[in-house]
Amino acid sequence: MAEYQADDEMTPLRQSTRHERLNKAHFIDEEASSIIGSHITKDELLMGDSAVGERLPYNDYTTIDFLHDLVKDSYRVRLTHSRDGLRYKVITLWDEASGWIAAALVGILTACVAFLVDIAEATVSDWKHGYCRRNLLLNRESCCSHGSSLGGSSDHPKIDDNCSAFRTWSGDYTSAFTIFVGFALAFGVISCSLTMLTKRDLPAVEPVSKDYDTTDHSTKKNSGKTMVMAAGSGIPEIKTILSGFVIPGFLDFKVLFVKAVGAVFAVATGMCLGKEGPFVHISTCVGYLVAKHFPKYRDNGRKMREMLSASCAAGLSVAFGAPIGGVLFSYEEISTYFPRKVLWRAFLCSLSAAAVLKALNPNGTGKLVLFETDYGTSYSAVHYLVFVFLGVAGGIFGGTFCKLNLYWSKWFRSFWFIKNYPVFEVFLIVLATALLQYPNPMTREPGDKIIGNLLVDCRNGPVAQSWVCRHELGTTDDSWTYKGFLIYGTLTKLLLTIITFGIKVPSGIIIPSLDAGAFFGRLIGQWIPGTSPGIFAMVGAGAFLAGVSRMTISLCVIMFELTGELEYVVPHMIAILVAKWVADALGKDSVYDVAQSILGHPFLDIEHSMHAVQRQNALVEELIPPKQTMDEITVVVPPINKVSRKVLEEKLEQLKSRGLLDAGLVLVQGNGMLQGYVAQGEVAFALEELGPLYEADVDVRLFGVADEGDFDMSHFVDRTPLSIRDKAPMEYAVEMFGKLGLRHLMVTEEGTGKLVGVIIKKRLVAYLERIG
Repeated sequence: MAEYQADDEMTPLRQSTRHERLNKAHFIDEEASSIIGSHITKDELLMGDSAVGERLPYNDYTTIDFLHDLVKDSYRVRLTHSRDGLRYKVITLWDEASGWIAAALVGILTACVAFLVDIAEATVSDWKHGYCRRNLLLNRESCCSHGSSLGGSSDHPKIDDNCSAFRTWSGDYTSAFTIFVGFALAFGVISCSLTMLTKRDLPAVEPVSKDYDTTDHSTKKNSGKTMVMAAGSGIPEIKTILSGFVIPGFLDFKVLFVKAVGAVFAVATGMCLGKEGPFVHISTCVGYLVAKHFPKYRDNGRKMREMLSASCAAGLSVAFGAPIGGVLFSYEEISTYFPRKVLWRAFLCSLSAAAVLKALNPNGTGKLVLFETDYGTSYSAVHYLVFVFLGVAGGIFGGTFCKLNLYWSKWFRSFWFIKNYPVFEVFLIVLATALLQYPNPMTREPGDKIIGNLLVDCRNGPVAQSWVCRHELGTTDDSWTYKGFLIYGTLTKLLLTIITFGIKVPSGIIIPSLDAGAFFGRLIGQWIPGTSPGIFAMVGAGAFLAGVSRMTISLCVIMFELTGELEYVVPHMIAILVAKWVADALGKDSVYDVAQSILGHPFLDIEHSMHAVQRQNALVEELIPPKQTMDEITVVVPPINKVSRKVLEEKLEQLKSRGLLDAGLVLVQGNGMLQGYVAQGEVAFALEELGPLYEADVDVRLFGVADEGDFDMSHFVDRTPLSIRDKAPMEYAVEMFGKLGLRHLMVTEEGTGKLVGVIIKKRLVAYLERIG
């Protein structure tokens, strides 16, 4: 099997030489064969576990090279599909179908995880109020529904408002409040403690002299980074991974398990967070764990990211019952590389997840739509002004939230006690949340139930008996008290979401934003006669989320899939677009951009980067490394096409001491003319694994046809590395790195063609961050 996989990844011209090496080196395993047959490095295959770091920002991350992975996959496809015989026909069919099979499996497994999380979260959340006498594992809705089960009935269950099966802890307000707070604090501590189990130190390099890099950003983020893998939504990290960087261990099963269980307890606290963002991380973990069982994904970083992009769609699909919106979300918000093939597989993945979740029926309605509404009325032209106003409010909310959350995170989390004891921060946030939200009857429930209560049409059916409808229909004494609760709810959600987002528990921003928008929209609807206030709550929810996330098309689709109200697509489009314009005017960064800035993750955003570069009028030569760096990574190859083994060993030691995981050795001949490039991991493999087969003083062949007994490394050398002139506009480099997914780019001197520099992706990202 190892020999077959090695053949898969070789060019025909190199097969004979490599087979000789394989016959000599009996200890070379499947992983080593993969390294010989491609330009992917040993460090990448190890997911960076043995990394040391780099003297540049983002030294804790390795990157993949999309272009070289494309070439590698082309070798595999040609070899697999060019053989005759029934056996190879079957192999070919399996190869073509494996992507679809993997996508379907990811969707099915994601739906199963989401079902368990939804059921568990609803039950645990209700424990703050009481418990089901006949089954402790039932939530209140299932406990009080006739003929219910863990997942509810597929029919529309009738819920008994005066349910004796569900026993509350106390009928006294003070006692009930005390128990409520106690359970919330316990859930918060459990969630954060579980989440901290995924704390991991990324590889880093020991401090060295600044002589290695004289740029003014040489000391930024150059120490080891500590990450809590299961904290937050995971979307900023997923964007980083899909853009070509590697975060070791972020998609492991342990992270998936902790994320799912931690999300149950985090949402059950009642804090202003949701499980929708964590569902995207969970689905991506499932995608990684499934795809790594398929060799073509496991051994190719580019192919793996195709499957991860498709997997992201399943996360939103199960979170909102929005399969189409999930596909568009992956395309618009998360993925950097999204060809048509990925679109189709994302569609299948999202479809599989939605179909299985509907069959499992965690909500007990038998429907995918979470907040089904039927307002029975339409809107008129005059209402467009209201929708524009909601969009302006959503944009102000989003822009304000992003700025204030950034300031809060930098200020409050800089205190040593908060920084070193994140469980204490969670304790404080839960306490503040309970104290502020419990007095308002509309904010005591989890975020998804709050939205459902605010979107109701009080003229339609039994919902007219709800707390909201009793106040709006005039069956209570004071309507201004109700309006005060709506104002209080809007302000509370804004404040608590600002201080909550970024704490060390699994959490998302989607549900809190929808809550705040629904509160504000319902409030505005109180002064709009002749139309259900639920319409404006629905549109306001979309507008506020648009202001925070800057999503547009995907959000519009998610909103009508979420509510089933296709009639109101135009109002959603108006409010969402206006909200994005206003929020962009206040600040270009969405909440996920802010999170990436706070967390320090590298990300090459072509749109924002190009805008920053165009204002600079810069040339590529600004990215050329210092002379000392170039001397260390350059190998001058004499006309005999061989170099001393000692030279390569010394160069390798320099790279290792520098921790240049993404760098390598650039090969020149003559008067500094570029001849090739070889990655550090491949040099290390050749010297450490194949080197013992040869004499210690043997020269190493880098170019040309090998003679008998040569220590031949020519098959490791990339003879056609992409290059750019030093006087080229910086926009060229940004476009090449962004669109081609490069890991490195050679810089040659204009007029002479001599090599003058090598740009690695992290150097470009650091430069763009500095000027942005």
